[in-house]
Amino acid sequence: MTIGPKALLALAARHARLVLILGLVAGAAFPSLALAMRPWIGEMVAGLLFLAALRVGPRETIGALGDIGASLALAGVLQVGMPLAVIAVFALLGWSGSALATFFVLLFAAAPVTGSPHFAAMTGNDPAPALRQLVLGTALLPLTVVPVFWLTPAFGDPRHVLTAAGGLMLLIGLAAGLAFLIRSTVMKEPSADAIRSIDGVSAIAMAIVVIGLMSAVGPALRQTPLRFLSILGLVCVVNFVIQAAVAGIVRLAGWNAWSAALGVVAANRNAALFLTVLPQQTIDPILLYIGCYQIPMYLTPAVMGRFYRSR
Repeated sequence: MTIGPKALLALAARHARLVLILGLVAGAAFPSLALAMRPWIGEMVAGLLFLAALRVGPRETIGALGDIGASLALAGVLQVGMPLAVIAVFALLGWSGSALATFFVLLFAAAPVTGSPHFAAMTGNDPAPALRQLVLGTALLPLTVVPVFWLTPAFGDPRHVLTAAGGLMLLIGLAAGLAFLIRSTVMKEPSADAIRSIDGVSAIAMAIVVIGLMSAVGPALRQTPLRFLSILGLVCVVNFVIQAAVAGIVRLAGWNAWSAALGVVAANRNAALFLTVLPQQTIDPILLYIGCYQIPMYLTPAVMGRFYRSR
């Protein structure tokens, strides 16, 4: 008995959380495949944004003018305020030059991960605020990284990062623009089956993307399992605590409809965007942290789904 493409995508959409977990397992089990996929991360990120924009549509993404203003302010808090706070904390602890400090500064300087709208949708919440924050955060990235990288010389020449961020912004802008054009013309009112198919493609695409970010996980799991488990435990606590705290604060502020999406984007950032532009001596010590962080990120729908639905 064969399964047609439509039924296969519907199955992937229905079991999207499991599909994400399978991607994590593949990334840990096949490090050589992960290394081969790393150069294509930028293009795969643009593909995920295309799918997210296609699912949500331009009207819901843009929102009201007041929403855009709030989103701009939030981008400043998330991409400038949070990494500067991390820099200050590690400076007080005397750990400024450590790999741990470098990773967390880099993580919170990044824009929301491209899969964040999909994660929000998988928890049963509106993905539009997450997509809006993703698009604005990525567009502002060449500006928001300046103070963070200026205070962190280990990241290298900020001009290289700005150039790469500008190229990425153009690529993502083209992907989102194409998706919005399709939604404004041939997919004005997509059916439930069409949305389900997009969700299925998105789940499969995210599972493929995560493989390329886990090249350091497989070797660490086999060679230094205690170190791997300690890093994994730390990043899981950081990710889930930030999600819960931000969602709670947003809810207390009266933005109930935004709480899940903003919890997701606050903790799940696209640090992988910097892999191709930072010095290799900076990247190598934090590859395991980046790989481990994909695990709580991709477990967000499964672990945090009930928490977000209860709100």
